Amino acid sequence: MAALGAGRALGLSSWAIGAGAIRSLVWDRLCRHAQPTPLPDIDLVYFDPADLRPERERQLEARLRAALPGLNWEVCNQAAVHLWGEREPGRPMTPWQSLADGVASWPETATAVAAWLDEEDRVRILAPCGLEDLMNGVLRHNPRHCSAAVFERRLADKRFLQRWPALRLLPARDYTPPR
Repeated sequence: MAALGAGRALGLSSWAIGAGAIRSLVWDRLCRHAQPTPLPDIDLVYFDPADLRPERERQLEARLRAALPGLNWEVCNQAAVHLWGEREPGRPMTPWQSLADGVASWPETATAVAAWLDEEDRVRILAPCGLEDLMNGVLRHNPRHCSAAVFERRLADKRFLQRWPALRLLPARDYTPPR
């Protein structure tokens, strides 16, 4: 809640905290972990096509670190991802049109979930791929993001099945992303 409050204090019109911060919290609960899984960072994403400067992201990170210095913040403007991201090597991305469009592209469907705090202190959820996989412990490749090979590398790097052995892994399928 403190992280959500710090995010809201930035005054952004379209923002959320998501990815591992949400996924790990839910999967720790599903797997009955006594201690929360340590988070390498807290991902705060926002959508502002009027200011695509990386310096803006760094300024927001600095404000968040000043508000909650114990957290490792990572801030990303989803409107700027196409400037540095590629779906696959040599395949440029088209710009996202909204925060939901960006979140929908995250690597696993259960990770493509974010939350924000509204003005009445209600937690709001953004889940463009749905909540079923997250809530049911399903680890599924999101073909909007990457190839099956990239997904397989993420499985090894992130150690999902070692951290949360009760997850159900669905095999990744290759696909050709739209140009």
